[in-house]
Amino acid sequence: MLIARQKRKENIAEYIIYIWQLEDILRALKFSPEAIYSQLVDKQQVPDQEKMEIFFWYQDIVNLLRSEGKEEHGHLDLTLHLIKDLQELHESLLKLPAGDEYRKIFEPLAAELPQIRARMDKVAMSDIELCLRALYAVILYRIKGDEEHKTFVDDTLALISPVVAQLARIHKEIEDGKFDLYKKTEQK
Repeated sequence: MLIARQKRKENIAEYIIYIWQLEDILRALKFSPEAIYSQLVDKQQVPDQEKMEIFFWYQDIVNLLRSEGKEEHGHLDLTLHLIKDLQELHESLLKLPAGDEYRKIFEPLAAELPQIRARMDKVAMSDIELCLRALYAVILYRIKGDEEHKTFVDDTLALISPVVAQLARIHKEIEDGKFDLYKKTEQK
């Protein structure tokens, strides 16, 4: 909960990926309240009252996964809506003068998106969801120590990370009132 709050304030892309990791951890713990408490809550160095708040937050995530029918796989609608917002921002930046810098960063990735789509078997997925899923796949490959996908990992980090980082930065600046999509240059 504490990490999620911080990531949500600072970097929307990291927040989405963090929630995806949390979904997988909760599934691995089989949504067991005892396992969630012992593995995720009890080890935190916070007062007992805060531990209970954290525990109930995890339980809220479990309840959302269950209510959305995503106990075994899939991502919470919350993250999918955030991705849709990021996709809309991405599309705006590709068209509007304020997106000049973003387009330069996106250009190398744009040429590789068809191959990434094919490799990940996600033909109909939006550009930004595809990028976030590729970054999440990299995390999973690294956790597993999967050397077979090293080229994919390196390519993904080199091409996708700068684009997602820039998009997340612009998203935050818009939320903070420091970026105007309809001006030619960024406001600082």
